[in-house]
Amino acid sequence: MIVQFSSALLISDLHLTPSMPLTAQRFFDFCEKEGPGVEAVFILGDLFEYWIGDDAALDSPFQQEVKRAIANLSTKTKTFYMHGNRDFLIGADYLKKTGMTLLPDPSKIVIAGNEYILCHGDSLCTADVGYQIFRNWVRKPWLQKIFLRMPLHWRKSIAKNLRSNSSAQYQSYAGNAPEERARKTNVTLHACAALQRDLSGNKLIHGHTHLPAHHHEQLHEQTWQRWVLSDWDLDHPESSLPKASALRIDASGVHYTDLVKAQ
Repeated sequence: MIVQFSSALLISDLHLTPSMPLTAQRFFDFCEKEGPGVEAVFILGDLFEYWIGDDAALDSPFQQEVKRAIANLSTKTKTFYMHGNRDFLIGADYLKKTGMTLLPDPSKIVIAGNEYILCHGDSLCTADVGYQIFRNWVRKPWLQKIFLRMPLHWRKSIAKNLRSNSSAQYQSYAGNAPEERARKTNVTLHACAALQRDLSGNKLIHGHTHLPAHHHEQLHEQTWQRWVLSDWDLDHPESSLPKASALRIDASGVHYTDLVKAQ
């Protein structure tokens, strides 16, 4: 059965962490102000900068504040969460405490009478073969069980090394020609087309790439629309303009909402 709602807000890639307090505060405000104004809120992954197990958040004042904000939002509107590439280890315990409902990646939903396919987006970046191999391995349940049974300090060390390697890889891409860099870090038409054929859809929404835009695309005889969600960052004005937005869908259509200006 496809989930149906009359209105919704969709967000992703907040990368919440104590070192980004302005971004976190905007999320807290979102949970109080914008979120309750629709029938459903969809968080399409990478809510956190990283997640090494539900138990790691127990003694963190920051994580407790995030948990309270989401739990409060969940009492006012239906709140869905989809795993991202940085927080795919969020488990049943955290979902229960926050009141969020886990949404499989990908999923098809109906909002205001129209069908949309939702996914985080990393699975669509098929030009990066090395990442897809890595993604396939870390999503294996038996490997996740082994990792979550490790001592917490081991998990923190592994997560730190993975983030360092990810940053190094991004820097290596930055040294490539712009076209090659874009190809490696963006979704591919073939992957988007295949996903929508599999789920019989022509409207796709995802995050991950940090390239918010509305696209009209075509591959052979297949056509579709694709909306990319924004990442959030209000803490690094020296490197980029403050950014935070949501995609609102209701009877009037699909619209980007600038949450920076809405403060």
